[in-house]
Amino acid sequence: MIESTSWFQIDDTDDIDSPALLVYPERVKSNLAVLKSLIDDPVRLRPHVKTHKCQEVVLLTMEAGINKFKCSTIAEAEMLGICKAKDVIFAYQPSGPKLKRFLTIIRKYPATSFACLVDNKDSASEIALFSARYELTIAVYIDVNVGMNRTGISVKEIIALYKFCNSLPGIITMGLHCYDGHIIDKEFNIRLKRCHAWFTEIEKIQLQLSAEGFARPIIVAGGTPTFTVHARTPEIECSPGTFIYFDQGYEYLLNENNFIPAALVLCRVISVIGEAKICLDLGHKSVGAENELSKRVFFLNAPELKVVSQSEEHLVMQAQSDHTYMVGDVFYGLPWHICPTVALYERVTTIDNRVKLGEWITIARDRKITI
Repeated sequence: MIESTSWFQIDDTDDIDSPALLVYPERVKSNLAVLKSLIDDPVRLRPHVKTHKCQEVVLLTMEAGINKFKCSTIAEAEMLGICKAKDVIFAYQPSGPKLKRFLTIIRKYPATSFACLVDNKDSASEIALFSARYELTIAVYIDVNVGMNRTGISVKEIIALYKFCNSLPGIITMGLHCYDGHIIDKEFNIRLKRCHAWFTEIEKIQLQLSAEGFARPIIVAGGTPTFTVHARTPEIECSPGTFIYFDQGYEYLLNENNFIPAALVLCRVISVIGEAKICLDLGHKSVGAENELSKRVFFLNAPELKVVSQSEEHLVMQAQSDHTYMVGDVFYGLPWHICPTVALYERVTTIDNRVKLGEWITIARDRKITI
């Protein structure tokens, strides 16, 4: 997408301390519009809120006509309840204290329909037991391992667990949850082929369950990298998350859509080291640091800089020998991975037309809001 190379700059940064996380609401709205343009019916959209964890973004999403969501923590679930989101999947298999909290969420926010994941009989039985105690009926999706090898059951185990869950009082089996976060090939056609390989097997299971008298199971699938694949398949509910703010990692990886970066980290030079190194106030407490050093942040207004080292509060960069950077200079960094970066900030600074608008609280960043 062709755009101004200085879209990110702020006219006056004097009242923005650093490091800070900047969010550009108009660009968030643009990404929501792109999301809707890539699918035949917005009712099939179920975006994941793990990236932004923010009420204001949920409300913008709902204003765009998207009313289904996915989340991964109790705080995120409560945030969606506070926003009165219509339909939420808690993409987690709750047990013990977390199950009690989840059921409390359901009771406290009746305007929202909540569901959760299940991948074994013992957990299903525990959910059914507690749902009876709370006098609730819980909707569940069978969590299927389609290659991520993190949670979920194999395809051959789906039917038995589906039938078992459906036999339990207090549980309604809604469908299948298939997260293929391992499919991140840069070439779209490779992603397409890999997605179709697992979906062909899941579709057979869906047809078999329908033939045995069950309501046609809903299939919830994918994240941002495979969204454009699943969007082409009728009826699949798609659950991308990173698209909302986007990041350098997916900007490098994905070239078949028009999502644009909508969140940046602002930092400053805090020391000039010799002739060719500078130190910034962007340690790994301020930007996602799970990737190698070269894939943590890319500076839009200083693309020539190379990372030398990073510690908790400092980021040392290699500059050119004739650089003119001084203490106090402002840099705008595009994180390689925005999701863990957002989780490091309790609030974001919103920017429009090169000026600060205000702040949004990252309300679901904490493990607990009220429950």
